[in-house]
Amino acid sequence: MAESMKGLRRTHRCTEVSSSNIGETVTVMGWVQKRRNLGSLIFIDLRDRSGLLQIVFDEPKVGSEGFAKAETLRSEFVVAVTGRVEKRSAAVNENLKTGDIEIIASDIRILSEAETPPFPVEENSQTKEDMRLRYRYLDLRRPDIQRNLMMKSKVAMLLRNFMAKEGFLEIETPILTKSTPEGARDYLVPSRVHPGSFYALPQSPQLFKQLLMCSGYDRYFQIARCFRDEDLRADRQPEFTQADMELSFVDVDDVIDVNERLLQYVFKEAVGVEVELPIPRMPWQEAMDRFGSDKPDTRFGMELVNVSETVADCGFGVFTSALQQGGSVRGINVKGQGTMPRKKIDKLVEFAKGYGAKGLAYLAVNEDGSYKSSFAKFMTEEELKALSEKMQGEPGDLLLFAADKNKVVWDVLGALRLELARQLDLIDKNQYNFLWITEFPLLEWSEDENRFMAMHHPFTMPMEEDWDKIDSDPGAVRAKAYDIVLNGTELGGGSVRIHQDDIQEKMLEVLGFTKESAYEQFGFLLNAFKYGVPPHAGLAYGLDRMIMLMMHCDSIRDVIAFPKVKDASCLMTDAPSVVDEKQLDELSLSIEVSEEKEQ
Repeated sequence: MAESMKGLRRTHRCTEVSSSNIGETVTVMGWVQKRRNLGSLIFIDLRDRSGLLQIVFDEPKVGSEGFAKAETLRSEFVVAVTGRVEKRSAAVNENLKTGDIEIIASDIRILSEAETPPFPVEENSQTKEDMRLRYRYLDLRRPDIQRNLMMKSKVAMLLRNFMAKEGFLEIETPILTKSTPEGARDYLVPSRVHPGSFYALPQSPQLFKQLLMCSGYDRYFQIARCFRDEDLRADRQPEFTQADMELSFVDVDDVIDVNERLLQYVFKEAVGVEVELPIPRMPWQEAMDRFGSDKPDTRFGMELVNVSETVADCGFGVFTSALQQGGSVRGINVKGQGTMPRKKIDKLVEFAKGYGAKGLAYLAVNEDGSYKSSFAKFMTEEELKALSEKMQGEPGDLLLFAADKNKVVWDVLGALRLELARQLDLIDKNQYNFLWITEFPLLEWSEDENRFMAMHHPFTMPMEEDWDKIDSDPGAVRAKAYDIVLNGTELGGGSVRIHQDDIQEKMLEVLGFTKESAYEQFGFLLNAFKYGVPPHAGLAYGLDRMIMLMMHCDSIRDVIAFPKVKDASCLMTDAPSVVDEKQLDELSLSIEVSEEKEQ
């Protein structure tokens, strides 16, 4: 039966007790991790968010009633223990922060009993994730998850401290806002007061932070909740946290300067990592050509090589037809893997097909300098040699090639180099490689929409020297946009914003907006721009991703207290769920289930 805490006060968390407290009487509280009954002595490991502490129950010291209580303890009971701090009577446990001490209990209260949990509460749990998320309140007791969330809290505090010293004001922006058509799908919230109308949950505070610049607040910062109705991956969630900022009277270099110093401060204070400044910068085109990705992992080589000119006149139709259709032929050199079995190469081919490739060509350089290749019969010995030399092929190397439209080739080889790096263990997980990607294309062509769309958003400033191409060659216009990348993951991104009326109107026109439709969607922002808008720019970090990378987690779910699974549902609360008919009536809504879903 649970007892009261009346008259009792915790003096220390578990790992706040140390050898400096030997001889003192302390009171600690927490959960029973495990109990060991040796007959005359009972040992428990007591756990709280700080860690573990060994408690010893000796009947002469704790009394017969206290000893009897200790005999009833099971995993996850919540207890309060008062006792004397002593040096460990047995061997020191080097793996525990408190491994050189123990508490000799003089009193115990059982504050709450517990049923046997459905899985052990332990670090690096092997329990299936679905089970752990169903009982997330138990999973959150695991020390590794608790460390992640405590780190997230620490980083949020560090961000706030730095931003305050740099003159940023923390200002909240609305959660219920207006739906906009660009970007990912919005989560919609029906209005009871305005039947048939909907709010949208914000994908980012973008428009409001620009309005704050129009309002003269100069430097804005917010740790903001954002929502996107998109397909989920390991580093995405339908609701997530951004560390968001906007600055007035700045250009690209000013934003990068503030953020480099921010990253240096946060990573040093949070995880002891020294970030060397300046962080390297790489234009988008170079990143795609060298790594096949606009978020390249530069912790290893295996860079892409364009061999289009080398194979332009060869007899291999796969290569030449790709070039005739305006594509390219590129390859990667997998050093020392020339003897890779054909079955393994075939698996790489299937992997490549998953990224849009029709196939994957290979050329192995044998130890004697001869070649083994999937296309050798279509090329002369001289052509094979020239191709190998272009790829800096040496005896024992495996050269892999993709031929298609540039985007397909980049996607395929970019993914393939990452997959091979994982398979061959080429990645140093203790290395932190930061990189700025700059000069993104302003626009990208959408086959589905049959029009150009903004690569970032419609308010991104073009590079001045490219603006004259906006009508003749819109795809060649570069943006004043920048992403900060860490170890192959986009950590944050931003841009300089358009503040001139004529450029903004033209940008919206290129994106297919009429003046009327533009004002219908963004009128409040465009109207604000009529009353004096300063040049401004900003950036937002994915805070959850930052913590995931800091803590070497494989999934963003490990750094979010109550995450969703891949179908955006919560296994613990069963959200989303059906609501009462009365609630729907109040919102003037009716549900129509399609025949497809009924079957």
